[in-house]
Amino acid sequence: MEIKYVVDTLFIIFSMTLIVLMVPGFAMLEAGLVRTKNVSAVLTVNVMIYAVASMAFLLVGFSYAFGGWESQDTVSKWAFFMFQMAFVGKSINIMSGGVSERSRILPLVVFTVVMGAFIYPTIVNLTWGANFLEGTFLDISNMYDLAGSTVIHSTGGWALLAAILIMGPRRGRYAGNKIKVIPASNIPLVTLGALLLWIGWFGFNGGSVGAISSKESADTVALTIMNTNTAGLAGAIVAWIMMYVQYRKFDITMILNGALGGLVAVTAGPDLYSIHQPIIIGAIGGALVVFAVPFFDRLRLDDPVGALSVHLVNGIWGTIAVGLFTDHKLIDQLKGIVVVGLFVFVVSFIVIYVINKLILLRADDDEQLEGLDAVECGMEAYPEFTRTI
Repeated sequence: MEIKYVVDTLFIIFSMTLIVLMVPGFAMLEAGLVRTKNVSAVLTVNVMIYAVASMAFLLVGFSYAFGGWESQDTVSKWAFFMFQMAFVGKSINIMSGGVSERSRILPLVVFTVVMGAFIYPTIVNLTWGANFLEGTFLDISNMYDLAGSTVIHSTGGWALLAAILIMGPRRGRYAGNKIKVIPASNIPLVTLGALLLWIGWFGFNGGSVGAISSKESADTVALTIMNTNTAGLAGAIVAWIMMYVQYRKFDITMILNGALGGLVAVTAGPDLYSIHQPIIIGAIGGALVVFAVPFFDRLRLDDPVGALSVHLVNGIWGTIAVGLFTDHKLIDQLKGIVVVGLFVFVVSFIVIYVINKLILLRADDDEQLEGLDAVECGMEAYPEFTRTI
């Protein structure tokens, strides 16, 4: 028993470390996709999200989500906390990336406190945790979501949608019926960030199995990680093919987002699938990204990093896929999607609206023109480079 406890604790700590590796993953991805004049601001936001969200979860969110610190005894409670803490910032990273280049740092950090202490822990409580709605009509504990297609990715996506509706687009992004293309500033950083996220996903999904100390659990972890990787491969390949068919060009940013879409889509049930099902799930995830990015642009929902397409759309698809490809009931999956979506969107909209009234969330046009590095940080990431508008 003691050896099993030690081995599983070590596994959870290692998985947690891989998930924390996604912090620089998000930072590099977003830093590469925004203009050079906003890179320091994006990096600052990513660091503060990790620090502030983790602290809010430590002090308030964890106990609320799991009903206290003694919620399990199969691994060290400290390791279990660290693993769960590693997740909390990801939902906020999704939201912050989608409002890049126009969001002030302080109000975004205020929202991070609310998200880390209340909004995200509420969703965890209803799904993985104490479940204060158990036995009621709104009980969604039957929704299967191993590592958070809905709990994490859709939660971040719904919060982002609320923020975009309140903040509006970046300066000059849409003029009349035209959409101004704002190219990524650093493709190598985008690639590094996406691949760091991909690697981190092995801890994200594999660690969610919870144990590795028996032959059965070790096989489940290995299958989970293999299926996770397979879905990412399929998403990248399909996005690559679709972009070439449409434009006769290979768009690395869309290929990488296709891979991330596949990874999000498989996250709900990678431990349940055969070795071939993730190919279908990931391929559809990659295709959804290619369709969703221009769709959201047509709706004038300005999302610099494609987070709505990757995380919200594929979070929903991934949760539905469990109901289509496994024995879990589709109605339970759909119910979970609806309950989480309504709660997160409504509460996030109210919180962001109030924050925006108290501390203006959106940088004005002049500040956006100058760049948030100078305005918010007083430190430019590339001071020797010529700025672009």
